[in-house]
Amino acid sequence: MELKSEAIPPGSLIPSQYTCDGRDISPPLAWSAPPAGTKSFALISDDPDAPAGTWVHWVVWNIPASARSLAEDLPKKESLPEGPRQGTTDFGRIGYGGPCPPSGTHRYFFRLYALDTALTLPARTTRQDLEKAMQGHILAQAELMGKYRRRS
Repeated sequence: MELKSEAIPPGSLIPSQYTCDGRDISPPLAWSAPPAGTKSFALISDDPDAPAGTWVHWVVWNIPASARSLAEDLPKKESLPEGPRQGTTDFGRIGYGGPCPPSGTHRYFFRLYALDTALTLPARTTRQDLEKAMQGHILAQAELMGKYRRRS
């Protein structure tokens, strides 16, 4: 399984429209076919270079197994059409929160997980809740990394 974005080539700079310096919208993501037995996908995006430790930018689960992409600019709502759910980021909000590093260039990871089940999780689920629920259910994982440095 491979995760890509037409907006973020692997290892490249994330365009400002997907950051706090721009429109702060979610980037488009697409992926290849998952392993047999996949029942849903989950996605976590984070910044491991944040000063206080890893900062969570996006938490999504119950993306249908038939999906091969997430569109740009997903609504910042708990429930999305077709079933995906979005949880709480370290910004304390639901949905995508773009890169906004206080200084320097940071790395931002988007990790997609193919799961052998759909997850029953409450509203305002955090990364920790999602990771705990995914334990023992991950069939495959794909990763995309982009970088961002704020304008001076």
